[in-house]
Amino acid sequence: MVQLKKIKLNATSFRILLNFFPKYLRDIKVKGLSYEILEKALDQAKAGRLHILEKLTDTIEKPRDTVKDHAPKMVTVIVKNEFIGAIIGPGGKVIQEMQKETGTTIAITEDENENGVVEIQGTDQAKIDEVIARIKSITFKPEVGETYKVKVVKILDFGPVVEYLNAPGNEVLVHISELAWERTDKVTDVVNLGDEFEIKYFGKDPRTKKDKVSRKALLEKPEGYVARPPRDNNRSRDNRNRDNRKPRR
Repeated sequence: MVQLKKIKLNATSFRILLNFFPKYLRDIKVKGLSYEILEKALDQAKAGRLHILEKLTDTIEKPRDTVKDHAPKMVTVIVKNEFIGAIIGPGGKVIQEMQKETGTTIAITEDENENGVVEIQGTDQAKIDEVIARIKSITFKPEVGETYKVKVVKILDFGPVVEYLNAPGNEVLVHISELAWERTDKVTDVVNLGDEFEIKYFGKDPRTKKDKVSRKALLEKPEGYVARPPRDNNRSRDNRNRDNRKPRR
C-alpha cells in the first residue's frame, strides 16, 4: 500500500502535475505510483522548464511588439451585437468585398456577453488595418458632447457637408448658422471644399430629427456679440393670415 505525503506545489508545478500525471499512469505498469517517483519527475520537469526559459531569454530578452511582415497574423475586434448584420451585409456582400479587396479572412462569432467577435486573419498588416478602419466606420456613432475632426466634402447653400476623419463614409451637415458667431451670408465666406476643422456633436435635433453639430460652439464669442432674438413663427403666420383676409363690405 502506498502512503501519501503532503507536498506543496506552486501554480506551475500543479499544472505540470495535471498534464503529466495521466501519462505516468499509462507508461508505468504498476498498481501504484510511489511518492519518490512523482517527486523526482516534478523536479526534473522544473529543471527542464527553467533551462528552456533561460535559453529563451538568452535568445530574445522580451517578446517583439510585432511579428515579421509575411508571418500570419490574427487581430480580434469586439463590436456591439447590433452591428454584426451591417458588417456582414445583405447576403454577405460587405464582408465578402472586404475579404476580396484586402486578401484577409474574416470570421464573426458571438461571445458570452452576446457581443460580436470579429477575427481578422492575414499576412499584410496594412490590409488588416484597412479592415479594422472599415469596421470602425461601419460601427461609428458620435457621442453627445464629443468633439470630432471633419473635412468638407460638399458645399450646399444652407451649409457644408462634412465627413468624419476618424470614420470615413460617415457624413453630416453643418448648418450655415452653426459655422460662425457672426452672420454668414455665404458658406464659402467661412469654409471651402477640402477644409478640415472640428465640430461638436449635440445629438438629434428635436425639430428636424437629424444630427445637430456646430463649429461655432468651439469658437470664442466675439467681443460685444449680441444674439439675435429667435424668430416668432406664430406671429409671422398670424400676419400672413391677416393680410389674406377679404375686406369687409
